[in-house]
Amino acid sequence: MDHRTPVVIVTGASSGIGNACATHLAKRGYKVYGTSRNPAAYTKKADEFFELIQLEVTDSASVEKAVAEILAKEGRIDALVCNAGMGIAGSVEDSSLEEIRLQLETNFLGALRCVKAVLPGMREAKSGRVILLSSIAGTMGMPFQAFYSASKFALEGMLESLRYEIRPFKVQACLIEPGDFRTGFTAARREVAAAATSPYKKYYDAAMGVQVRDENAGHDPLEVAKLVARLLEKRGLKIRYTVGPGFERFAVILKRIIPGRAFEFVYRKYYKLP
Repeated sequence: MDHRTPVVIVTGASSGIGNACATHLAKRGYKVYGTSRNPAAYTKKADEFFELIQLEVTDSASVEKAVAEILAKEGRIDALVCNAGMGIAGSVEDSSLEEIRLQLETNFLGALRCVKAVLPGMREAKSGRVILLSSIAGTMGMPFQAFYSASKFALEGMLESLRYEIRPFKVQACLIEPGDFRTGFTAARREVAAAATSPYKKYYDAAMGVQVRDENAGHDPLEVAKLVARLLEKRGLKIRYTVGPGFERFAVILKRIIPGRAFEFVYRKYYKLP
């Protein structure tokens, strides 16, 4: 970041982690453009802190239009924080291809569209930061959220490859892997259409009950926002930063150091699965 006011895009900024990030960065002096698929439905006054603009991550034309408008006004984009996302819960067998496509279109391809839109300007300027909001679910498969996990695993692999490609142009990128945070994500998560009559229902209810409990007891999203601010100011970025409840962060480490079957056993018991 140079001496000018840095220009930052935060996707999915109408609520939750995205709103916390956009608000915190704006208060710290950044010029923030938050995005939402429907800014008119946003009930708070976003313009108290940052400008909220329309951007639908599943629509390439919408992404390109929003980025072009910001570049026309500001002349540059210094950082992109890709946060927009959604969740669909249900068994693999019960999930329709339409539901699976929506999950991947939003969480993976949506972030990818935004990254591709900002990279030309960052590459030419030989400066810029890309921060992708992944998840602890991007490091381990979540029961009955297979395609949410798949979308985050895809982000992780893409980011690893991207870092090699953009390094010669002095553009940096990293992943943030949040655990459970108290946001509207839990209430907004969709259930696959076949879940109510599924033969997996007993196990689905048990596992999702644990997940909802943990999410409702999660940390304040401001914790993620403060991490984002620190990463925008660091000289160099690591690939990954895990944030959230300590026992969830420990689970990420545990998966790396114990045998796979042992980790599966612990995981099953935690989620009340046989």
